[in-house]
Amino acid sequence: MLKTVQIVEKVVEALEDTKAHRIVKIDLRKIENCFCSFFVICHGTSSTHIAGLTDAVEEKVREDLNERPFHIEGLNGSQWVVLDYGDVVVHIFDKELRDYYQLEEFWGDAQIIPVESVPNEGQNKTK
Repeated sequence: MLKTVQIVEKVVEALEDTKAHRIVKIDLRKIENCFCSFFVICHGTSSTHIAGLTDAVEEKVREDLNERPFHIEGLNGSQWVVLDYGDVVVHIFDKELRDYYQLEEFWGDAQIIPVESVPNEGQNKTK
Protein backbone atom coordinates (compact mmCIF):
# COMPACT_ATOMS: atom_id res chain seq x y z
CA MET A 1 0.00 0.00 0.00
CA LEU A 2 2.97 2.32 0.59
CA LYS A 3 3.89 2.13 -3.11
CA THR A 4 0.31 3.06 -4.03
CA VAL A 5 0.41 6.19 -1.86
CA GLN A 6 3.82 7.11 -3.29
CA ILE A 7 2.47 6.82 -6.84
CA VAL A 8 -0.46 9.10 -5.94
CA GLU A 9 1.94 11.66 -4.44
CA LYS A 10 4.20 11.64 -7.52
CA VAL A 11 1.22 11.89 -9.89
CA VAL A 12 -0.11 14.91 -8.00
CA GLU A 13 3.35 16.50 -7.90
CA ALA A 14 3.74 16.11 -11.68
CA LEU A 15 0.25 17.51 -12.30
CA GLU A 16 0.88 20.52 -10.07
CA ASP A 17 4.24 21.18 -11.74
CA THR A 18 2.57 21.25 -15.16
CA LYS A 19 -0.36 23.44 -14.10
CA ALA A 20 -3.21 20.90 -14.16
CA HIS A 21 -6.59 22.31 -13.14
CA ARG A 22 -8.82 21.14 -10.24
CA ILE A 23 -6.71 18.16 -9.17
CA VAL A 24 -8.72 15.73 -7.05
CA LYS A 25 -7.66 12.52 -5.31
CA ILE A 26 -10.41 9.98 -4.72
CA ASP A 27 -9.61 7.41 -2.03
CA LEU A 28 -11.49 4.25 -2.98
CA ARG A 29 -9.90 1.91 -0.42
CA LYS A 30 -13.07 1.67 1.68
CA ILE A 31 -15.33 0.98 -1.31
CA GLU A 32 -16.22 -2.70 -1.42
CA ASN A 33 -15.15 -4.62 -4.55
CA CYS A 34 -13.50 -1.60 -6.15
CA PHE A 35 -10.93 -2.39 -8.84
CA CYS A 36 -8.36 0.16 -7.62
CA SER A 37 -7.43 2.16 -4.51
CA PHE A 38 -7.19 5.70 -5.90
CA PHE A 39 -8.34 7.85 -8.77
CA VAL A 40 -6.53 11.09 -9.52
CA ILE A 41 -8.59 13.42 -11.71
CA CYS A 42 -7.72 16.75 -13.30
CA HIS A 43 -8.16 18.66 -16.53
CA GLY A 44 -6.01 20.59 -18.95
CA THR A 45 -6.65 23.63 -21.10
CA SER A 46 -5.96 22.14 -24.55
CA SER A 47 -5.03 18.86 -26.22
CA THR A 48 -1.39 19.98 -26.11
CA HIS A 49 -1.65 20.68 -22.36
CA ILE A 50 -3.33 17.31 -21.76
CA ALA A 51 -0.55 15.53 -23.67
CA GLY A 52 2.03 17.45 -21.61
CA LEU A 53 0.29 16.50 -18.35
CA THR A 54 0.28 12.86 -19.44
CA ASP A 55 3.98 12.94 -20.32
CA ALA A 56 4.85 14.68 -17.02
CA VAL A 57 3.01 12.07 -14.94
CA GLU A 58 4.53 9.16 -16.81
CA GLU A 59 8.06 10.63 -16.58
CA LYS A 60 7.84 11.63 -12.88
CA VAL A 61 6.54 8.24 -11.71
CA ARG A 62 9.07 6.38 -13.86
CA GLU A 63 12.05 8.50 -12.75
CA ASP A 64 11.20 8.71 -9.04
CA LEU A 65 9.63 5.30 -8.41
CA ASN A 66 10.67 3.19 -11.42
CA GLU A 67 7.00 2.45 -12.15
CA ARG A 68 5.35 2.47 -15.55
CA PRO A 69 1.63 2.46 -16.33
CA PHE A 70 0.17 -0.91 -17.30
CA HIS A 71 -1.87 0.84 -19.97
CA ILE A 72 -2.49 4.33 -21.36
CA GLU A 73 -5.73 5.05 -23.20
CA GLY A 74 -6.91 8.14 -25.09
CA LEU A 75 -3.65 9.68 -26.28
CA ASN A 76 -4.87 10.00 -29.88
CA GLY A 77 -7.71 12.40 -29.14
CA SER A 78 -6.21 13.95 -25.98
CA GLN A 79 -9.67 14.78 -24.60
CA TRP A 80 -9.62 12.11 -21.91
CA VAL A 81 -6.40 10.24 -21.16
CA VAL A 82 -6.32 7.39 -18.65
CA LEU A 83 -3.06 6.15 -17.14
CA ASP A 84 -3.55 2.81 -15.37
CA TYR A 85 -0.99 2.05 -12.67
CA GLY A 86 -3.04 -0.85 -11.31
CA ASP A 87 -3.99 0.43 -7.88
CA VAL A 88 -3.92 4.06 -9.09
CA VAL A 89 -5.87 5.26 -12.13
CA VAL A 90 -5.19 8.77 -13.43
CA HIS A 91 -7.84 10.60 -15.49
CA ILE A 92 -6.70 13.70 -17.39
CA PHE A 93 -9.63 15.42 -19.05
CA ASP A 94 -10.40 18.27 -21.35
CA LYS A 95 -12.58 20.66 -19.26
CA GLU A 96 -15.79 20.18 -21.27
CA LEU A 97 -15.56 16.39 -21.11
CA ARG A 98 -14.82 16.48 -17.39
CA ASP A 99 -17.84 18.69 -16.78
CA TYR A 100 -19.98 16.40 -18.94
CA TYR A 101 -19.00 13.08 -17.31
CA GLN A 102 -18.64 14.40 -13.74
CA LEU A 103 -16.62 11.33 -12.77
CA GLU A 104 -16.25 12.51 -9.18
CA GLU A 105 -20.03 12.20 -8.74
CA PHE A 106 -19.93 8.43 -9.37
CA TRP A 107 -17.88 7.90 -6.22
CA GLY A 108 -20.05 9.67 -3.64
CA ASP A 109 -19.19 7.09 -0.94
CA ALA A 110 -15.45 7.60 -1.41
CA GLN A 111 -13.25 10.19 0.25
CA ILE A 112 -12.75 13.01 -2.28
CA ILE A 113 -9.69 15.13 -1.56
CA PRO A 114 -9.22 18.34 -3.57
CA VAL A 115 -5.57 19.27 -4.00
CA GLU A 116 -4.87 22.87 -3.03
CA SER A 117 -2.58 24.26 -5.71
CA VAL A 118 -0.80 27.57 -5.81
CA PRO A 119 -3.13 30.05 -7.57
CA ASN A 120 -2.25 31.45 -10.97
CA GLU A 121 -0.84 34.94 -11.17
CA GLY A 122 -3.51 37.56 -10.79
CA GLN A 123 -5.77 35.37 -8.68
CA ASN A 124 -6.36 35.82 -4.98
CA LYS A 125 -5.97 32.78 -2.77
CA THR A 126 -8.93 32.22 -0.48
CA LYS A 127 -9.42 29.56 2.15
